[in-house]
Amino acid sequence: MEDKKTIFSGVQPSGNITLGNYLGAIKNWVSLQEEYNCIYAMMDMHAITVRQNPQELRRRTLDLLKIYIACGIDPEKSLLFVQSHVGAHAQLAWVLNCYTYMGELSRMTQFKDKSTKHADNINAGLFTYPVLMAADILLYQADLVPVGKDQMQHIEITRDIAERFNSIYCKEGNPVFKVPKGFMPKSGAKVMSLAEPTKKMSKSDENPKAYISLLDDFGVMVNKIKSAVTDSEGKIEYRPDDEGKAGINNLLTIMAAVTGNTEEKIASEYAGCGYGDFKKAVAEAVVEELRPIRARYDELSKSKDYLEELCRTGAERADYIASKTLKKVYKKLGFLI
Repeated sequence: MEDKKTIFSGVQPSGNITLGNYLGAIKNWVSLQEEYNCIYAMMDMHAITVRQNPQELRRRTLDLLKIYIACGIDPEKSLLFVQSHVGAHAQLAWVLNCYTYMGELSRMTQFKDKSTKHADNINAGLFTYPVLMAADILLYQADLVPVGKDQMQHIEITRDIAERFNSIYCKEGNPVFKVPKGFMPKSGAKVMSLAEPTKKMSKSDENPKAYISLLDDFGVMVNKIKSAVTDSEGKIEYRPDDEGKAGINNLLTIMAAVTGNTEEKIASEYAGCGYGDFKKAVAEAVVEELRPIRARYDELSKSKDYLEELCRTGAERADYIASKTLKKVYKKLGFLI
């Protein structure tokens, strides 16, 4: 790979990939391809901390690959692969488990949140999820990891694990792991639930009206936006610190993300309009943004051989990089290699 800084990120193929995933993450990844060595994975191993239907998990993994490419991620510029196809992820995760403390993991907010949502399945994988995430990042010597503020805790524990291992085994210098930094692209839009606009849009939301799936029919998207929760004030104003305006703020954020204008400029443009007219305009803008993505997705759906070849070659390239890091780790530990 070229001598550029390396970025690593990925999405779980669980639930429906949403407008929030696209505007908050994947759309930004496309622009990063020119400046960085980008590695984007389909994180299927992370998905099984919650019970998955096997057939659906396989389908969604391929769907996610199609979505990546349809959104503009170029397999010739970025490395795309399925996490479970590279055994080094599980191998390094076990090693790093031995260098991660129970107290660190017990403080992770995601474990607390998922334990509440899945009280009947509080498994060890759910608890050690951040260690696997650390392995994902450290295997590829990533410099930067695009994250939202709510995920920065995972970057901090990854840094702690990397620094701990390096300090134990690399006192003479030449650290095994590059210590990554969290990276928050300025243009990333935080898209909120259409039903509960004080909460982030989630692909695992049980209420289908709360999110827009990239694979929804366009008519369904329009209806979801038209039914989005707003307020009784009737004024299109951008007031990000006012929870009472959370619904309108969210629609303005979505409109800004798909048009490239600021929330303030859009609010000024639509001042005096009713909420119904504004929702219609937002819906039309979203559909136009997603129309070429859906066309490319549908085209890729007819190319199973191409997708399978991408999975194979991506796994080979990823394994080559990951294996070099794992070999260094094993050597430091004293394993026979």
